[in-house]
Amino acid sequence: MDLYLIHWPFPPVKIEVWMETMAEAVESGLALAAGVSNFSPEQMRQAHAALAKHNIALACNQVDYSLLNRAPERSGLASVCRELNVTLVAYRPVSGGLLTGKYTPQNPPQGRRGWMTSRGTLARLQPLVGLLRQIGEAHGGKSPSQVALNWVICKGALPIPGAHSVKHVQENAGAMGWRLSDEEVARLDSTEESLHRR
Repeated sequence: MDLYLIHWPFPPVKIEVWMETMAEAVESGLALAAGVSNFSPEQMRQAHAALAKHNIALACNQVDYSLLNRAPERSGLASVCRELNVTLVAYRPVSGGLLTGKYTPQNPPQGRRGWMTSRGTLARLQPLVGLLRQIGEAHGGKSPSQVALNWVICKGALPIPGAHSVKHVQENAGAMGWRLSDEEVARLDSTEESLHRR
């Protein structure tokens, strides 16, 4: 396989033990690269050091990261990724659809996602979704989700959005081939930060 990921730093087994196994997979040719998922900055440093003993690079750390979940920036994880040359892979880059513009207080998500998202939360998100839409229009009619994905790319991360149809795949592909300006990224950052002050 191209990339072999361990999805959690499962205790009580030490990270170094897991990385020994990952290194064996790479050295034996079963995997081309080794990565981790949901590792903290310190756990990632441990994994990186353990693989380095085998001259194997830690390829990536896959974490929940989006304009609505900037924990990897705030925890220092994103900067450690840059320091160690580890790709930050962002899962849920459109926050389970909340950044697509599809959901409003009048049209909340259904099922489990709906139970986890209040109408009040959806109302608070509308200025951010509106800004995503406004910026998208300035880039030739890009959708809010395309702008949200491009924001992740501008932050130096690799988004892995979900897709349930060909239309979703095409929509996701529309996030590539263009770039938000630094000023637009800053406006999105500032608008997201203002959500926490309300």
